[in-house]
Amino acid sequence: MNNSLFDEFDAVSAAQWKQKIQVDLKGADYNQTLVTATQEGIDITPFYHRENFGDVHKIATKTTEWKVTQRIVVTDAKEANEKIKDTLERGAESIVLFITDEKIEFSDIIVDVDTNVPMHVEMDFLSVSYCETIHAFAKANAASITLGIDLIGNLASTGNWFENLTSDHEALAKILKFDGFKSVLSVRLDVYQNAGATMVQQLAYALAHVNEYLNHYGAEITNTITFNVSVGSHYFFEIAKLKALRLLWNTLANEYNVAAECSIIASPSTRNKTLYDYNVNMLRTTTECMSAVLGGADFVYNLPYDALYHHANEFGDRISRNQLRILKDESYFDKTDNPTEGAYYIESITQQLAEKALALFKDIEANGGFLKQLKEGTIQRKIKESAAKEQALFNEGKEVLLGTNKYPNPEDRMKHDLEISPFAKKETRKVLLAPISPKRLAETLEKERLDNE
Repeated sequence: MNNSLFDEFDAVSAAQWKQKIQVDLKGADYNQTLVTATQEGIDITPFYHRENFGDVHKIATKTTEWKVTQRIVVTDAKEANEKIKDTLERGAESIVLFITDEKIEFSDIIVDVDTNVPMHVEMDFLSVSYCETIHAFAKANAASITLGIDLIGNLASTGNWFENLTSDHEALAKILKFDGFKSVLSVRLDVYQNAGATMVQQLAYALAHVNEYLNHYGAEITNTITFNVSVGSHYFFEIAKLKALRLLWNTLANEYNVAAECSIIASPSTRNKTLYDYNVNMLRTTTECMSAVLGGADFVYNLPYDALYHHANEFGDRISRNQLRILKDESYFDKTDNPTEGAYYIESITQQLAEKALALFKDIEANGGFLKQLKEGTIQRKIKESAAKEQALFNEGKEVLLGTNKYPNPEDRMKHDLEISPFAKKETRKVLLAPISPKRLAETLEKERLDNE
């Protein structure tokens, strides 16, 4: 096919584009009018041109292979088993289990469940014997099971080790020797995102976080790393965040000669979800799941629109799962690998996020490493500062949540529909360090509205 039509047009340089824009602005300042600053320290410009790029780092994303996933909190084995089977029949392709108690028998949870279904298991405890039981089941049944153990993530989110630094690391060393798991170690970026960290901080902290494991275990880490990521509503930036994460991990893994492949489990953020006008949460989670898929997440599970104020329920779970099924079955988000490759805007953000995160990571390492800064409270302070800046933008109406701080419906009533508290609980307990706690932008406003109902 002859593309001579394109030969009739001369190439337009970046300088020519900018000159034309400045003419059309009729004297208005280019930077003040069209360049948008972000919390990441990355300016969004009105156009992106190939002249502004050198070598673009290719980041392979197997977008055709992402799995519609359901997260299930296990408090009762029989109930969880029934829910797993029902969920798989209704369109889920993989399962994330969060087991709350060591007394719950793993074999009871997965009675008659297809062992070919990818299953990621996280636990609210650390037990070598429990993991040994899962490992024995996985080997005996050729089951596709991965573990999600994150000692540092638990420390960061709760303020305590499971037991203490030494025994936790000794237990993990034993679990890492089990050869039937593709993945054992997880790194929880969601802890930082849901507390208000910027994307640069999330990436840098994830890198410094996993570097603590690499420093401690080195060559003992023979399987892949899983990253648990929360995705916010800054659509293109969140796509770039996931791409930058793979790029950064690849760089770090090569330094240690460990598996450069990683697995990403993504889900929507809780930070921008709202109690009032809760149906808008469905719009937010849809675009966030889109970002997760296009950014290259391997597994995506959704957040039900009513998760803030209702117990887990069949309707909320079904709607959230069907949002993912629509993306896959009707929007064809599984038909093309690397769908954002060559998009100058996304490539530019990816490179800038990676560069800024790498610089912050190096600074953390130069100042004693992630654990040292976590124990000193430096990480917590930096996240609080970022969260406060975003909160101020929300309070001023510059960070918009439709239905909450813009176009709210004053007739909405929620007080009598609350099954669970939508607000973070403050627990009084002894901790080694200040925990990094999730905080939603709308909490203060919602408390005021509830008090006035």
